[in-house]
Amino acid sequence: MQTLFTRGPSATIRMVILVIASIALMTIDHRWHSLEMVRSTLSSVVYPLQYTIDLPIRLYYWADEVLSTKQSLLEKNREFEARHLENRVQLQKLDIIEKENVRLRSLLSATQKTTERLLISEIINVDVDPYRQLILLNKGSSNDVYQGQPIIDAQGIFGQIVHVGPLSSTAILVTDASHAIPVQIDRTGLRANAFGTGKIDQLELRYLPHNVDVQVGDMLISSGLGGTFLPNYPVATITKVERIAGEPFATIQAMPLAQLDKSREVLLVWRNIPEQAIENENEDESKKQTVETSGNHAESKPENETSNSSETDTDIEQTEETKKQKNTMPTQNGDDSE
Repeated sequence: MQTLFTRGPSATIRMVILVIASIALMTIDHRWHSLEMVRSTLSSVVYPLQYTIDLPIRLYYWADEVLSTKQSLLEKNREFEARHLENRVQLQKLDIIEKENVRLRSLLSATQKTTERLLISEIINVDVDPYRQLILLNKGSSNDVYQGQPIIDAQGIFGQIVHVGPLSSTAILVTDASHAIPVQIDRTGLRANAFGTGKIDQLELRYLPHNVDVQVGDMLISSGLGGTFLPNYPVATITKVERIAGEPFATIQAMPLAQLDKSREVLLVWRNIPEQAIENENEDESKKQTVETSGNHAESKPENETSNSSETDTDIEQTEETKKQKNTMPTQNGDDSE
């Protein structure tokens, strides 16, 4: 006789089994990264849902732009024109400095600097976990995004990519408690590591002695060590320096320059080939074009070839006549001697 309700394992056994399975999956993923494909597939499946959740915020910003008054639009336009003029002046100065840098590098036979490729990406979701500072971007492997890729905004370094899916990617902010970035002080060139504290507006420089030359207001820029972040990008500004007696290291805090809690768009950065290599490629292409054009000119002059061939025939006949004359000369001398 079958019972109406079959009784399975108890809730305790199920919980133990699930905990063991979770620990095993986390260990496998942490040591061998074998679940990256599963995570990528799940992110592509969940992406439409995340986009739908973010849709009301998009509609709000769209309605705010549509319903803006004419006066506010005119004021924004004037402000943007003023900024555009200032940026153009700064770009002219940077262009002059960049050309001077190239000349100095060529004189010193130094390696050429690399150029960067940029791509605008939009933030579509923010992790609600208070202990993690993660964001979701609307660019993935289909846009050549890779794990560890740095991201920036208009003010400074924003973070880096930690997970990549086909249509989206997850990035960690520089202020996350598990993140660190190699930096150097712009004023003195001192190298250090800026660690995240879990607070959106605070970084910390650890393990620096009391006699270190650091002042409030110093700017921290990326040093480029480690190969993840490109050098000379602004990171943060020193806001607090304390040298407590009895402590082995100084307490140094900094505020990130990037608008971590305000920016809606960020820039994905790729490190490209050096500019000198690009110039060499262009020179090679121009040489190939000149060789091709010279070959075409040679083919377009058959008359010159025929004239040259006729001239060579006459030269051959003249050489044969001179040989005959030389052959007859010794016989004549021999007859005279007899």
